[in-house]
Amino acid sequence: MRDPVSGFEYPDDWVRRCSDPEKLQLARDGLGVLTSSGAVLRRGFTTGTTAAAVAKAAVLSLRTDTESVTLTLPSGIPVLVPAKGRAGKGRGKKYSGDYPSDVTAGLEFVAEAVLQPGSITIHFGEGIGRFSRDTPRYRKGAPAVSPPALTAIVRAVQEVLDNIGETGVSVTISSPCGAMIAKQTLNPNVGVEGGISVLGTTGLVEPWDDHLTESTTDRIAAADRPVLTTGRVGLRISRLLFPDREVILIGGKLRQALDAARGEVTLCGLPALILRHIDPDILAGTGFLTVEELSVSPQFPEIVTAALTEFKRVRPNVTVVLINRQGTVIGESP
Repeated sequence: MRDPVSGFEYPDDWVRRCSDPEKLQLARDGLGVLTSSGAVLRRGFTTGTTAAAVAKAAVLSLRTDTESVTLTLPSGIPVLVPAKGRAGKGRGKKYSGDYPSDVTAGLEFVAEAVLQPGSITIHFGEGIGRFSRDTPRYRKGAPAVSPPALTAIVRAVQEVLDNIGETGVSVTISSPCGAMIAKQTLNPNVGVEGGISVLGTTGLVEPWDDHLTESTTDRIAAADRPVLTTGRVGLRISRLLFPDREVILIGGKLRQALDAARGEVTLCGLPALILRHIDPDILAGTGFLTVEELSVSPQFPEIVTAALTEFKRVRPNVTVVLINRQGTVIGESP
């Protein structure tokens, strides 16, 4: 049995330990994660998925009321998402699955739709954060909405227009409590002000809790020359860079993962989490607020070489490979 989100092939004994057919089906569908104990942990929906759902509900309700909508997630998985639509307005709350630490769990999103001829226009209003300065990927004042999330929103809206025979619509998406919840996230540290970010590479949130950590460390300990990666971009690129090795997604649990690994290990991914793990003070004296900004500066090669050299001394069995979002290697252990 294969996880359709991560591509991980679940061991047969894990599958046999699961005694609940309904939960096992969740794992088959990609909406749950099967662990080594046989327990299945439910994945949640990202802010991007929630925003796409309320946008679709708003447009759909221009013709008929609705209680839920179907979406195709960026990972390609079809899902049914609760989202109420009435008279051009959509409402829905973010579902966190079995991720108890999700500070955006239950956060409400609202969308308003008005038909217009010829084009789709998506606006982001109250509670959606905006960048307070230019960054390598976003301009000052731009909404904090990732390209995959925006693509999912536009696709959801287009599906409704195709069904109702209209050519265009203007949709405004907001989150009434977004500004308050954003204070509990990393947004203030990365220059996003006034609200939460709308994100979602796969459309799903991983249930990174203690049970999954135990399951993940079992995989790491049993793997021959594992490649550990921190996120979805790293997962995709690592599979291309190391096609003959097992790639394991560890999220932010770098220390636990590295402690569990045996023999030759590669740590591959975007630089932010990895470099902050290697050197929590890596930005000190640089003038930058984020590792992403540092990574495109002239200072980066010297700083990263020193950091990776010291880390190699501490963990000689670990090779670090840093990549950017395009998959280019921008730093590597000596």
